[in-house]
Amino acid sequence: MDASDGHADPASGVPGCYTSLALFANWFLGGGLPVLMYHKLGRCPPRTRLRGLYVDPALFHRQLAELADAGFRSVEPGGGPGAAGNPGRQVVLTFDDGFENVLRLGLEPLRAQGMLAIQYLVPGLLGRSNEWEQREGEVSERLMDAVQVREWLAAGHGIGAHTCTHPRLTEIPLNEAREEIRASKTMLEDQFNVPVRHFCYPYGDWNPAVRDAVAEAGYETACTTAPGLNQSGGDPFRLRRLTARRTPVQWRTLGTCFRLWLVGRGQKTR
Repeated sequence: MDASDGHADPASGVPGCYTSLALFANWFLGGGLPVLMYHKLGRCPPRTRLRGLYVDPALFHRQLAELADAGFRSVEPGGGPGAAGNPGRQVVLTFDDGFENVLRLGLEPLRAQGMLAIQYLVPGLLGRSNEWEQREGEVSERLMDAVQVREWLAAGHGIGAHTCTHPRLTEIPLNEAREEIRASKTMLEDQFNVPVRHFCYPYGDWNPAVRDAVAEAGYETACTTAPGLNQSGGDPFRLRRLTARRTPVQWRTLGTCFRLWLVGRGQKTR
């Protein structure tokens, strides 16, 4: 599983997930650069374990419309706010793993709202399935193959690296972690002839040595699963994200998180 559980991070005091954006796009997402995290689009198949990783296409379309209505425009992960807060109303849309259902069900809603997104791909598994999840009992979902990745790119969207095989990088030898990080960038650049500047830690699993390996490999940014907004001057290799969820937001919890966030506003994310 790559997602946070949607809880508030006690260090940042901000909510880790959202379902509807309309009620807080203006007063929360404008306080820093939001990087929104998605995985799969569609209805959950029978016997799905990680139901929170699916977002219904109608809900996805509504979320994009709410962002557009609030004046947000999509940017690359490295396009963070150049000033305090987020006066330019920028947002980053990210998809982890490269699932085929994102291509099939996401292209039209993205096109309709004029939004662009980035897919973090696992190049060693292109055209195969979510083998890392299946080992933990999850149902099979197909990943995009090379032809489909090119279709994604032709629509104007971006790709980033998510390692070659989706391991937990802190649980393998550091030399193997470095190779997973380096080789995934090389494989994608060689196959698709585009620069791969952005990385995403599988499972959100990283430590300082892994972070340094990502920087040394030539990436410009790396996404975690820690919830929160990103402020100007923060570490580009520890980008925080907000997780799209299919379950309703508890507004009392969200209000508490927002009050905590107001107290800590102005501090840079760790």
